[in-house]
Amino acid sequence: TRHQRGDTHPLTLEEILDETQHLDIGLKQKQWLMSEALVNNPKIEVVDGKYAFKPKYNLKDKKALLRLLDKHDQRGLGGILLEDIEEGLPNAQKAIKALGDQIIFVNRPDKKKILFYNDKSCQFTVDEEFQKLWRSIPVDSMDEEKIEEYLKRQGISSMQETGPKKIAPIQRRKKPASQKKRRFKTHNDHLAGVLKDYSDVVPGKQ
Repeated sequence: TRHQRGDTHPLTLEEILDETQHLDIGLKQKQWLMSEALVNNPKIEVVDGKYAFKPKYNLKDKKALLRLLDKHDQRGLGGILLEDIEEGLPNAQKAIKALGDQIIFVNRPDKKKILFYNDKSCQFTVDEEFQKLWRSIPVDSMDEEKIEEYLKRQGISSMQETGPKKIAPIQRRKKPASQKKRRFKTHNDHLAGVLKDYSDVVPGKQ
């Protein structure tokens, strides 16, 4: 409520307790507020040991609101909840009223209001004859298959057929494992050249 009135300066813990009329709480509760509750609250930021409200959109005036809505529109992010704007913009209703037709209101099914940037460069007039012709074509009794069949007869392909075709992955043949010659480990390699080969000696002869 303070933030919505324009009181955006941070408060000490004692000032918060004074405004909320909780000065009679104990020391343990104060310690819990300072060490856990306030510092872990996503809607509160600590500034030089004091505590300030942290809205989703921190807006100063109507110009900041219009820039935010314009940026959302350019990035294709759509609109912004009115309650989020009222939370972060002091005197929000006055600023919204001053912007007039530069913004558009849309009501969601859950009755929450969404604000959109009204990009007037996208506005154009459609010829009345074309509107009548468009509205005169009955499509209520036609399902998607009938519409697609009609388009094919007219030589028009549907969007489903214009996409990139999937290419089946090429299956590679596995190479047969090559038969490696078995190697036997030799011992006494350090005696190579010292021992004589007696394989040619005939038994009984020296």
